Amino acid sequence: MPADILVKLYGLPPCPAVPDGVVLRHPLPHERSAIRMWISREFSDSWADEFDTAFCSTPPTAWVLQRGGELLGFACYDVTARGFFGPTGVKESEQGQGFGRLLLLASMHALRQLGYGYAIIGSAGPLDFYLRTLPAMLIPDSYPGIYPQPVDKY
Repeated sequence: MPADILVKLYGLPPCPAVPDGVVLRHPLPHERSAIRMWISREFSDSWADEFDTAFCSTPPTAWVLQRGGELLGFACYDVTARGFFGPTGVKESEQGQGFGRLLLLASMHALRQLGYGYAIIGSAGPLDFYLRTLPAMLIPDSYPGIYPQPVDKY
């Protein structure tokens, strides 16, 4: 079962350098639909729905990673709940190049800049990745966390 992770934001490692030819930035409003469709196609409709919430803030509380016009990955923070990280994803063909780590640390540093001392990664995916990358710990008895039984799709 996935568990929640507590991240100490005042002890973060530095954000890695963005590789040559790759851009890390906040998405712009006119790109919202295109990125949302990409997230829905590559990952899930529910992640795309959460991405939409990033646009409740200016700048949006999301990052996109791209090479030329090609999206490589995305990460959201402060969308599902205050101080929460995710969803996040890297295109399957681009995994293993450090892009997930880059998106994660950029998001954690952004949460710290917003004034948070701690962040939560809800129903954390690859636990070992998060625990190896961040000053973090599992939160006991945190499943299912803030995520209720989903509404049935009609």
